[in-house]
Amino acid sequence: MKTESDQKPDSDTLPPPSSRRRAPLWAKLTATFLGTGLLHPGPGSWGSAATVLLWWLVSGWINPHWQAATTVLLAAVAILVGIPAATQMARSTGLKDPQFVVIDEVAGQLITLIAVPVSWKSLLLGFILFRGFDIVKPPPVRQLEHLPEGTGIVLDDVGAGLYALALMQLALHFGLLPR
Repeated sequence: MKTESDQKPDSDTLPPPSSRRRAPLWAKLTATFLGTGLLHPGPGSWGSAATVLLWWLVSGWINPHWQAATTVLLAAVAILVGIPAATQMARSTGLKDPQFVVIDEVAGQLITLIAVPVSWKSLLLGFILFRGFDIVKPPPVRQLEHLPEGTGIVLDDVGAGLYALALMQLALHFGLLPR
């Protein structure tokens, strides 16, 4: 969860306001997940909810045998494109971790859903677990926030997604979720 201190300019790593440039359109669209991050309250929850909804819609078109690999691929794309997009947005705004940047939630939410059968119960549990870990940030997730620029913005949510994925797999293993 992005705190108020994350919204203050980070003078140690960001250029002064007079030298900042506007972020390119691709970075804005990517970082806000096509504008989802501009919704209030709780842009991160909106980004996660949009990811879960889109995965539910898209997964119906994907052979169940390929769904796990597709989720891994989509999460990797979100990370690889999300880090430079988040970096661009942080630099252009002067904020260490802007709340409207939600591509990190997209990546973490997708990681949570890797190899999880698509059902309303599993998607709801995955959403709740990921948001919980993203807000609480158990060690070493919180320390990942200290990495520079977009790397720190995105990788702390990757860590939260890995925690949530572990619990999702345990729930599947012990039969708490349908296969």
